Amino acid sequence: VGMIKNNVLMIGPTGVGKTYIIKLIAHKLGVPFVKGDATKFSETGYVGGDVEDLVRDLVYEANDDIELAENGIIYIDEIDKIASAHNLIGHDVSRTGVQRALLKPMEETEVDLKVPHDPISQIQAIEQYRRTGKREKRVVNTKNILFIVSGAFGDLTEIIRKRLQQQGIGFEADVRSTEIPWEILKEVKAQDLVEFGFESEFVGRLPVVVVFDELRKEDLLEILNNPNNPILISKRRDFRAYGIDIQFEPEALDGIAEMAAAEKTGARGLVSAIEKVLIPFEKTLPSTNIKHFLVTPEVVRDPSVELKNLLANPDDPTYMARFQDAKEKEFRNIQASISKRAGNFQKTSGLEIGKRRIELLSALYLKNISDMDSVFEEFKAMYQQIKIEEASLPEKMEVSVSFEDSAIDEIISQAIEKDEEAGALAYQLAKKLEYGLKLVRDRSGIEHFSINGEAIIDMEKFVNDLLKQYYHEEYGGPIPNFKVRD
Repeated sequence: VGMIKNNVLMIGPTGVGKTYIIKLIAHKLGVPFVKGDATKFSETGYVGGDVEDLVRDLVYEANDDIELAENGIIYIDEIDKIASAHNLIGHDVSRTGVQRALLKPMEETEVDLKVPHDPISQIQAIEQYRRTGKREKRVVNTKNILFIVSGAFGDLTEIIRKRLQQQGIGFEADVRSTEIPWEILKEVKAQDLVEFGFESEFVGRLPVVVVFDELRKEDLLEILNNPNNPILISKRRDFRAYGIDIQFEPEALDGIAEMAAAEKTGARGLVSAIEKVLIPFEKTLPSTNIKHFLVTPEVVRDPSVELKNLLANPDDPTYMARFQDAKEKEFRNIQASISKRAGNFQKTSGLEIGKRRIELLSALYLKNISDMDSVFEEFKAMYQQIKIEEASLPEKMEVSVSFEDSAIDEIISQAIEKDEEAGALAYQLAKKLEYGLKLVRDRSGIEHFSINGEAIIDMEKFVNDLLKQYYHEEYGGPIPNFKVRD
């Protein structure tokens, strides 16, 4: 019994994140992903791109691992542009021809990796023959390759509206032209796609149809408030490169989202809206001594006037108070976001994530200005650096020590603050404790010391407390006072 492939047709306006979603899915699944533009292809044998080239590209993305490539994802955008033109006479190699060329790969076929127009595949075949003396045919089976196609399908709305008017169901019999187009598109059926200009066999190979809603202002604001949002991350990095700390007030982000929504280009509108607001400041502030820049609703409304105000009075107490308030709000938002993700990170890393570590992860995020996954990975790497250093300490020190989790947290905290490598810092701190711990060992006979967070914060107190405990138990006499050696 054969398997039916659930190839996907995605319908939605520009900028709603169709490509981004597929990239994320491929990344999460750990499979190769390639993207092609339907308008660049023609039927096999004609001038133009060959749809089978996408399968070969998948092998390249899989680092020549054919088995991995056979479970990859091929994403073709602008698929609505290859619908046949109803007024065309004759064979159309760039429209219906491409549809027909996709039929076999979308179901199951074998694609030869060696093709005449690809010199690299020819060289690989020659090299393989030279090494083995055999002519090996390398092919990719497309049975398990998922095909996802997408487009805006602007004219499809009228076809669906016309059908609904005739049927008098789904919508009212008189479907008004004021209905939201993307709501109407959710009523799409195979017959509508065929009338739009697709071959029935092509439509039949796309059993899953997904319609995306247009992004509203609220959606765009949610994107801006997401800590993984690459738009704000890149802007923060741009200003950080000049030593400028930039903060955004919530009301300012609301104004930027409103500007972007007015452009009707989805999430892409956020980029142009932010550029319009920030470019005057990005051009001017690096050549000044200003190190704090707060994006306020006033900045969004009139950037040029607010730039003049900032240059005239950069240390205004009210402005600096607003800046600090925005920074504290951001830290709390980051903590809340990390708390939501902590359970998953704890499960994958095996590390306990409590309140203190949420604070450290938040500090690491703000220091590095990167996405959440990168922050979690860096924290895990710092933890492992300390554990590796801990394992090597017996060869470097005259006393046996180990770090409790509270000590590891304090070492990571200092590493973030000082911008130092966590493992190297752990060794430095252990060496500072060595003399005092030897003193305790020689007097008490204790062979192993477990270092806690308090020991990292106040080494002298930690060692003196150990000495006090020993002298109180043994002698009840005067206690030597230990001082840390630098």
